[in-house]
Amino acid sequence: MVLGNEEMSRARRLRMTRNIVRSRRTRRVLMKRRTCLEGSRRPERAIEGRVRTLKSLIPNSEGMGLDGLFRETADYILSLQMRVRVMQIMVKVLTGSDE
Repeated sequence: MVLGNEEMSRARRLRMTRNIVRSRRTRRVLMKRRTCLEGSRRPERAIEGRVRTLKSLIPNSEGMGLDGLFRETADYILSLQMRVRVMQIMVKVLTGSDE
């Protein structure tokens, strides 16, 4: 089957249009994937930063895993609460207040 010049150019334009649409669709899908991946990494980075901050606040916690860090944090909080109670008692005794 022999196509005329007009039909040939129309077929060529149709192929080019399909290729353009296909490449745009592919690009759109890739951009969505990239955006999803970047979005999923952001919370992970934020959590890592918070864990680093927590490690800097808790003494002797540098080599610990997350479980150990949380246990040590709970113990440290209890220790600080006890220190506050002791200091409050000392203030009451030293000021002579009977409240």
